[in-house]
Amino acid sequence: MKIAVIGQSLFGQEVYKELVKEGHQIVGVFTIPDKDGKANPLATEAEKDGVPVFKFPRWRLKGKAIPEVVDQYKAVGAELNVMPFCSQFIPMEVIDFPKHGSIIYHPSLLPRHRGASAINWTLIHGDKKGGFTLFWADDGLDTGPILLQRECNVEPNDTVNTIYNRFLFPEGVKGTVEAVRLIEQGQAPRITQPEDGATYEGIQKKENAKINWDQPAEVLHNWIRGNDKVPGAWAEVDGQKVTFYGSSMMDTTTVPDGQSLEIPGASKPGLVTKNGLVLFGNDGKMLLVKNLQFDDGKMIAASQYFHSGDSASVELTDQEKRFAEELRAIWKGILTNVDVIEHSTDFFKSGAASMDVVRLVEEVKLKGAGLQIQNEDVYMATTFQEFVQMLVRKLRGEDAEGELQVDYVEMNVNNMTVKMPHQLFINGQFVDAEGGKTYQTINPTDGTAICNVSLAQVSDVDKAVAAAKEAFENGEWGKMNARDRGRLIYRLADLMEENQEELATIEAIDSGAVYTLALKTHVGMSIQTFRYFAGWCDKIQGSTIPINQARPNRNLTFTRREPIGVCGIVIPWNYPLMMLAWKAAACLAAGNTVVLKPAQVTPLTAIKFAELTARAGFPRGVINILPGAGSLVGQRLSDHPDVRKIGFTGSTPIGKQIMKSCAVSNVKKVSLELGGKSPLIIFSDCDMDKAVRMGMSSVFFNKGENCIAAGRLFVEESIHDAFVRRVVEEVKKMKIGDPLDRSTDHGPQNHKAHLEKLIQYSQTGVKEGAHLVYGGKQVDRPGFFFEPTIFTNVEDHMYIAKEESFGPIMIISRFEDGDIDGVLKRANDTEFGLASGVFTKDINKALYVSEKLQAGTVFINTYNKTDVASPFGGFKQSGFGKDLGEEALNEYLKTKAVTIEY
Repeated sequence: MKIAVIGQSLFGQEVYKELVKEGHQIVGVFTIPDKDGKANPLATEAEKDGVPVFKFPRWRLKGKAIPEVVDQYKAVGAELNVMPFCSQFIPMEVIDFPKHGSIIYHPSLLPRHRGASAINWTLIHGDKKGGFTLFWADDGLDTGPILLQRECNVEPNDTVNTIYNRFLFPEGVKGTVEAVRLIEQGQAPRITQPEDGATYEGIQKKENAKINWDQPAEVLHNWIRGNDKVPGAWAEVDGQKVTFYGSSMMDTTTVPDGQSLEIPGASKPGLVTKNGLVLFGNDGKMLLVKNLQFDDGKMIAASQYFHSGDSASVELTDQEKRFAEELRAIWKGILTNVDVIEHSTDFFKSGAASMDVVRLVEEVKLKGAGLQIQNEDVYMATTFQEFVQMLVRKLRGEDAEGELQVDYVEMNVNNMTVKMPHQLFINGQFVDAEGGKTYQTINPTDGTAICNVSLAQVSDVDKAVAAAKEAFENGEWGKMNARDRGRLIYRLADLMEENQEELATIEAIDSGAVYTLALKTHVGMSIQTFRYFAGWCDKIQGSTIPINQARPNRNLTFTRREPIGVCGIVIPWNYPLMMLAWKAAACLAAGNTVVLKPAQVTPLTAIKFAELTARAGFPRGVINILPGAGSLVGQRLSDHPDVRKIGFTGSTPIGKQIMKSCAVSNVKKVSLELGGKSPLIIFSDCDMDKAVRMGMSSVFFNKGENCIAAGRLFVEESIHDAFVRRVVEEVKKMKIGDPLDRSTDHGPQNHKAHLEKLIQYSQTGVKEGAHLVYGGKQVDRPGFFFEPTIFTNVEDHMYIAKEESFGPIMIISRFEDGDIDGVLKRANDTEFGLASGVFTKDINKALYVSEKLQAGTVFINTYNKTDVASPFGGFKQSGFGKDLGEEALNEYLKTKAVTIEY
């Protein structure tokens, strides 16, 4: 369809991009004028694609449409107007012009909360359900017929930002695209909005956001979070206007220790505690506020209300002094009316506004490569001296109190300075290994050492297990409300997202992963995994069970799903961070504590992850990271009597050893994701273009270092030669090179020993008589680069037909036309059963083959499409137990049955 997009913001940009992906022709984008020389994100995206962009300051004048504006709109010939977050008043001459009319996205479940500030009012009213509506525009205010609605639960401590980022933004984009699809198919409904239950509250402004303290705690909480961040709920405290942010309900009835703070109109004084400001409703219940902002714009942690100026001054190094002067120049560039930037110069008292905050943050990010700074930081350090001190602490890796000490190895790479911790992480602290033992971790791109990493010893394992046990049995983590546990994991995911470029860069230099893939998959899916399992924390439920009753007794049986305790996790080197996330996220969501051993050759993202857990606020001992040898650290975890569960991803022989040790030591629960030799069957009736593209991905994705890589391709006789020819053509186009180069397709293999194994594997294939069509040798350059390799004429008895290469080696065998059962027998003739795939346009054939393939995952007309919500694990000697999806939680829970006679 020919579509006009009328709107603005990042939301509008994402809707635009998805509509383009769907194949629609965007004939024009109509958005707001540039602000301070900056175009709206929607305009920027459209201009990049060469789509006509119109930036009308207004569409109407004195209530009437401006003819020349309407004429310019009509000239683009739109068949449908899509209006994502449109803040302008659009005349009916435009609304009704396209043959399909106009649809609007609105972030509430209409008819509730019509008008502006709909998300705010959803929270202020304490709605248990929120959501969005796509409706047909009419001449009323959000009154048009409903096309589509989607709802979500409103979490008790949601803010406008959290519900928007979690649901209204991502699902709203999908919903808008789905609405367009329904219109195109002629299936879009027009459901008249009921007037029963309709509300209209209007735009929420600062002058209306004053807090009325004579209300229950939950109402106060809803008011504060519903106004967070804009416009901000406020009250008079100590004679000045104070705005409250970061509210959460407190589940306890025990009043914490703290310093009393008189609040006019409140039922009782607030309490400034180490966790924030405790406030009381007129029902005696409590809420906690994290941050406070004063009328001059300065924001502080609520816990620091009586001590906001007490922090010790940091003495700057020469390098930090130079950085401070660069910051001074940035301030001077923004505060042009100030002659000299002094230590005492206040950003906001010097005339800075909210747009200046955005500019300051972005310019500081450019200067302080890798420095993570948010708008909120500016409000919490408003004078130049405070700002410099705050940034220096961030650069040093200290938290607000300077408690977390991190010894970084710094490297200027990928247009940033990456800061890599390199010690063990035990009980919330970075520490050296016993005896100061270290080893070198190697950059596979050039074979040089990145840094020395602490090498954990048996005594270090014992210390970490003791810390994890203490945290589980007696610490804050074991007593924590499940919902609070989820909030903590969400916070960790947010921190990972804030640091995703640095994490991806570390992953690239430590494992050889191509940076673009590391950013999207290695790191991106890790973030998704923690967010997914954070949502499960308060949804782990038991059941009630009817049991046989011996009259006259009455009985009740129910089950409890409980965490196991201390869990040992041992992960591989191919996806260092993602494999950590796949196991640790479910483990933590279930309430366990963790001692994790990363692969010895790729420890750095796991150690960086440890730093982020500390900054997220995880209690000490909950997460412990021990880089070291599997024969020492992994074995000790398997043998340790206080470890109650082992989760392992790696080779089948090591998995067998771990299983044996778990049985002999204390009958630990164990889950294993082991080797694979995944078959991919390509029938002659496939979509050849897709089969070639996805067949390439099935083998060469992540340099072939992929547990579900297609270890053997079976191609039907009649298309075999054409398929091979097409694949060779595509392989020749692949760029081999530096993983940090954005144009690189294929980076180095993970480590030298693996490269040597791949060379030997290829030589074996040639000796056995397989036809080496392409590749098969090391690339002539520094580092551990191996050519993408293709073998054909591979017979079933050959070594390369049976054994996994775990590298970029495509093994192709042909099968006779129409011999479905024959190729299935060959595909299943393996002791592995991790994944498999089939390409065919015949749905009956596809379903038949998927039923017969003996593997934990079957891909049909696609490959490598894993998702955090879908269970992942193997059959046979590929292991047992699941990562991802709801089923993964079962690996880290135990079930207790409780029977009561009453």
